[in-house]
Amino acid sequence: MQFDVIVLGAGAAGMMCAATAGQRGRRVLLLDHADKLAEKIRISGGGRCNFTNLQARHDCYVSENPNFCRSALAQYTPRDFIAMVERYGIAYHEKKLGQLFCDDSSQQIIDMLDSECRAANVDHRMGVTVLQLGRDGELFSVHTSQGEFRAASLVVATGGLSIPQIGATPLGYQIAEQFGLPLTSLTPALVPLTFHVDDAERFAPLAGVSLDVEVRVGKVRFRENVLFTHKGLSGPAILQISSYWQPGQEIVIDLLPDIDAEAWLEERAGSEQLLANAMGELGWSKRFAEAWLAAQGANVRGKDLAAKKRRQLAEALHNWRLLPNGTQGYKKAEVTRGGVSTRALSSKTMMANDVPGLYFIGEVVDITGWLGGYNFQWAWSSGFVAGKNC
Repeated sequence: MQFDVIVLGAGAAGMMCAATAGQRGRRVLLLDHADKLAEKIRISGGGRCNFTNLQARHDCYVSENPNFCRSALAQYTPRDFIAMVERYGIAYHEKKLGQLFCDDSSQQIIDMLDSECRAANVDHRMGVTVLQLGRDGELFSVHTSQGEFRAASLVVATGGLSIPQIGATPLGYQIAEQFGLPLTSLTPALVPLTFHVDDAERFAPLAGVSLDVEVRVGKVRFRENVLFTHKGLSGPAILQISSYWQPGQEIVIDLLPDIDAEAWLEERAGSEQLLANAMGELGWSKRFAEAWLAAQGANVRGKDLAAKKRRQLAEALHNWRLLPNGTQGYKKAEVTRGGVSTRALSSKTMMANDVPGLYFIGEVVDITGWLGGYNFQWAWSSGFVAGKNC
């Protein structure tokens, strides 16, 4: 069977692209190996889908070329997607930091995109395995478990390697390599970090403790909560910094980002109170305060802390250095960092520069957004742009 456009991947980017192309009158076939539509949308945001971020801009994305996403984000903005959500009567709210969630269920976003595809007469088929892919003249041929399909335009929206338990595969990267497009290195991103054995044993009793801190790697910093786990650190601040962290790098945590630690300690220089108890005033749990101070050799009364030790402790409070030994991998990663190199694509159309009719969109591209709706906005924007041009 022949179509104008074949879209591989019925996730966020693929459905947006298929609907947009179909609305232009293009005959579109949407294929996916999964049995259910858009599983990543379904499980996102605790089942309520953090579908965009009001603050989405190019410098909220990690890439060899962060400027690449400027064009797509300008062509299809968060406000454009919000307008669609409102048109469908889906109630939503801003949780924090520009993050928009459905009031009810992420299924509403899936149903909305499905309705858009159906209205645009998109032929979409689930549970389809791609067996072979090639190009014959000006047409792409896709051999599948349901037969052979051909089209002048092929859009790859197959996602990344993250969350393999819901069906992630490397198909998109394999297609890029088949047609000679370069890939950047692939790593898990928006992912918890793990401790070395000694640190893991020391802080394992703190599993479940959460703190409002600032986390830094190099010049990049995020102010949000960290969460201690049995394996290391998680929470929004850690997930954010993981997109910038490289193996062998220290992370630096400011445990008191709103307080002058040295001044606070000096106020307690004559106190009989244990510092671990005093830390309760700062919102610290006693078990965290005791464990952290013990690790610093400072689980003492305020009056027993010498001036030199006080300065050292203040420095440690603002610059607590930890050396993670890795991440929890793709099973726990929300996205994949890296992908099809943006040098090989047009930022205005998402088409491969050297392969007319071949497009790459969404997570398969070397564009990784911050936590908080940014990756969905990239899916909508890149999908829309490809849909307008394929």
